[in-house]
Amino acid sequence: MPPMNLLSINNLSKAYGAKKLFNKISFGINYGEKVALVAKNGSGKTTLFKILKGIEIADEGEVVFRKDITIGFLDQNFTFDETLSIQQLIDTADNKFVKAIKEYDAVIKLSETSTDPKVADRLEESLNHMNLIDAWDYEKNIVEILSRLEIKDTTQIANTLSGGQKKRVALALTLINRPNLIIMDEPTNHLDIDMIEWLENYLQDASLSILLVTHDRYFLDEVCDKIIEIDNYKLYEYNGNFDYYLEKKAEREQISDAEIDKARNLYRKEVVWVRKMPKARGTKSKSRVDAFYEIEKKAKQKRVEKKIELTVKMERMGSKIVELHNITKNYPNKTILSDPFTYTFIPGEKIGVVGKNGVGKTTLLNIIQGKEAVDKGKVSLGDTIVFGYYSQGGMIINNDKRIIEIVQDIADYIPLANGTSLSASQLLTRFNFIPAVQFSYAHTLSGGEKRRLYLLTVLMKNPNFLILDEPTNDLDIITLQTLEDFLEEFKGCVLIVSHDRYFIDRLVDHTFVLEGDGAIKDFPGNYTEYREWKANKKGEKFPELKIDDALVEQKKVVVEKSVTETPAKKLSYKTQRELEILEKEIPSLEEKKKQLEDKLASGITEYNELQKISDQLKLLSKELDEKSTRWLEIQEEV
Repeated sequence: MPPMNLLSINNLSKAYGAKKLFNKISFGINYGEKVALVAKNGSGKTTLFKILKGIEIADEGEVVFRKDITIGFLDQNFTFDETLSIQQLIDTADNKFVKAIKEYDAVIKLSETSTDPKVADRLEESLNHMNLIDAWDYEKNIVEILSRLEIKDTTQIANTLSGGQKKRVALALTLINRPNLIIMDEPTNHLDIDMIEWLENYLQDASLSILLVTHDRYFLDEVCDKIIEIDNYKLYEYNGNFDYYLEKKAEREQISDAEIDKARNLYRKEVVWVRKMPKARGTKSKSRVDAFYEIEKKAKQKRVEKKIELTVKMERMGSKIVELHNITKNYPNKTILSDPFTYTFIPGEKIGVVGKNGVGKTTLLNIIQGKEAVDKGKVSLGDTIVFGYYSQGGMIINNDKRIIEIVQDIADYIPLANGTSLSASQLLTRFNFIPAVQFSYAHTLSGGEKRRLYLLTVLMKNPNFLILDEPTNDLDIITLQTLEDFLEEFKGCVLIVSHDRYFIDRLVDHTFVLEGDGAIKDFPGNYTEYREWKANKKGEKFPELKIDDALVEQKKVVVEKSVTETPAKKLSYKTQRELEILEKEIPSLEEKKKQLEDKLASGITEYNELQKISDQLKLLSKELDEKSTRWLEIQEEV
């Protein structure tokens, strides 16, 4: 039996002005398939979902849904009537279960007063339909979904809920309707780990068909059997899990780079022939010319982009970091820390913080930074500690500012770990904000791009104690992998609150477990190890966290050396001189470019003047890009 197709996307293209998102992409989703969409932030994932929902129009191509299927959308920016209570939102659902139950109730009522055979036939038909769609368990499923997502008081009015509560209500409403095809954008945001694990099991139902965007690699592997990727405007399909996707993607990129190198070598030879070729062209010449243009097209393709390199400087860390002495913290209606908690942070350690939503994880982070007072006990901070706090709420961005201005407001130049420095523009380039977009306004950024910009601004302050509160929300997988690599090598302290189990498992040495009711325990392992221990050792005390004094001293030495020593690779005199010239020329070119940008934005209406400035800006941007690229090449030699 051939697979039943629910969604077909054919030759779909979308661009916003000069910013191309995807070009002639095609794919389909069959009944029972569970597909993950992967792409860098800003590549058009959310735009594609908007096109599927019908609130954006593609430039070309078509979207075809199978007739008579129901579709459920879970957007990042979901909307529902916030004047209604949660129960009213559930009651106003217009799905096949509600319709079947209403029909059944109506026929039952009619059958009580009628002996018409048609009524009996209608009752039998309604009963069969109830059995077919399993409508008998509709109310039971609602109760389970609400319970699992910890939606307890359904009399609450939607506009009184927090952002996280609204997200859980939106997810519940999507699941309750049990559509034939569910399209979800970051479904795990604002869910704690227990909820995510339940959702994984729920979505594994063979009858559900799913298209989702997620940064959670464990979730992706558990739920999805196929990955599609938008990369450099094209779409690629991978029938397998995340590890299979990484392996095949690496192979594809390696082959692509080799083909581009081959084309470039051939192009250099052929371009000489084309320029010298006589005007009279025979059939063979024309064929060779046609082939030349194909080679030229291939040769001018972009090579695979390098990963972001996070190499910002870390401030020197002294022997004293943060000490918590018998601290407690409670609110009138909420217990955060009832048992006195004591902990002394040591250099270089990485600690995970886990617990259900609302148990006080963010409060603990604020206490450690000295932002929130404790009821009892003492918090003592070292004199050299510089916190870098990546909050769950993100940064407040002035949407009327250009991207580069947001960075320049913090610093024009940023010191690196190797003793050199980067201009604001160069740092943005390293974070995959290419020069062409740096003068765009902040409101043009996607949600994920804003989070990446926020991460950049946190690291610019050269912290030696990083506190990351749900850092994985809205970051693409590529940026997450880079962040993980950076944190593994980071010599300062790291404290991580995250529902992303892969992220926290890879990085942490041990885990603060907030169990609720004011209890906090220190578990000597990552999250998965804690879950395994919890499953097998119910009722037993946590194993002791053994801190090796010799290891502490060794970490202190590593940290001290990392911030005082600069690994130096000597450049040749010629290259060093070139570097010095570039470091003078690049800021000058950036200033000239800014002046031209300001002129364009000043309201000039005279066409010739506008054309002149545009031409100058184009040439200047090209020169600046070439010099910035050369500067980066030299940095790689250092």
